[in-house]
Amino acid sequence: MEAIEDIVIVGAGIAGLTTALGLHRLGIRSLVLESSDGLRNAGFALATWTNAWRALDAVGIGQPLRPLHSQLFGRGHEIRCVQRRTLLETLVNELPSGTIRYSSRVLVHLSDGSILKAKVLIGCDGVNSTVATWLGFKKPAFVGRSAIRGCVYYEHGHGFEPKSFRYIAKYEEMEESPAKMKQFVLGKLGKIPDKMRAVIEKTELDNIVLSPLRFRPPREILLGNISKTNGCIAGDAFDPMTPDIGQGGCAALEDGVVLARCLGAALREKQGMSSEEVYKRIEKGLQGYAKERRWGAFELISTAYMMGYIEQSNGRVLNSLRDRILASFLARRRLKMASYDCGKLSAS
Repeated sequence: MEAIEDIVIVGAGIAGLTTALGLHRLGIRSLVLESSDGLRNAGFALATWTNAWRALDAVGIGQPLRPLHSQLFGRGHEIRCVQRRTLLETLVNELPSGTIRYSSRVLVHLSDGSILKAKVLIGCDGVNSTVATWLGFKKPAFVGRSAIRGCVYYEHGHGFEPKSFRYIAKYEEMEESPAKMKQFVLGKLGKIPDKMRAVIEKTELDNIVLSPLRFRPPREILLGNISKTNGCIAGDAFDPMTPDIGQGGCAALEDGVVLARCLGAALREKQGMSSEEVYKRIEKGLQGYAKERRWGAFELISTAYMMGYIEQSNGRVLNSLRDRILASFLARRRLKMASYDCGKLSAS
């Protein structure tokens, strides 16, 4: 079976759904292919800074999400910890029925044997992106660190102030056993308030995961093909980064808004144009997206990597520099990243 679609987005994650919703707001239909049989809710929550809320407002879902997530204290920034599941469901609920096709994976053809032709192919298919490979990118590199993530639910509220806390421990090889990971974390907490220790103790083993941290080397971002003819990448397929500045999800939202705006401008008033003219406009639109996002992605990935490297260093000299000089510099860099404005959906 053969089908023809104008725009195909591979992956129903944050970047893919944001791009689809942005295009929908501009009156442009897209088809989202998702390899899972439903929404993937891997991960529990993500930090959303001011730049992320600008992107959420651009696609029209900032206001319904705000009352569901408390604002954290944050030096004049809007910072909230947003449940990933809630964010994805909100994006999906704003899309027309039939936008997402589940259990569909892009190989050379679809995994069910059907053939899908598209004028635009957008890879939002994560760190192991098929589309990124087609564009010539290598697999993201392991940084030598992993993150243990967890989530605990309080039926009647946790009673904490709206603040975030960061505790850094030296990386050690770790078995992917939730019970051992939990004991590892408890053994590394040191002197912290009993109320905070109880958060770890209360966490169910099913809510603990180990994630190897990967990133795309910044030089690949500067030199690689983010777009090629009628294809491009966004989100973790494009700019995977370590979580040290809390910008991974924010960047995916930004990618989606910028990409939708650039494609929207390219496909506006295409009636009467020849196929060749349409493809030229598409290619130019994707090149505009790549140009707008390249340097920002380079900065995000570089800043996150360096912050993680410095914070987990065991060298006496680097530790001294970190505590006396680099702490304030890194804090300013983080706030600069969070101040980015991806703009509105319409360039007009």
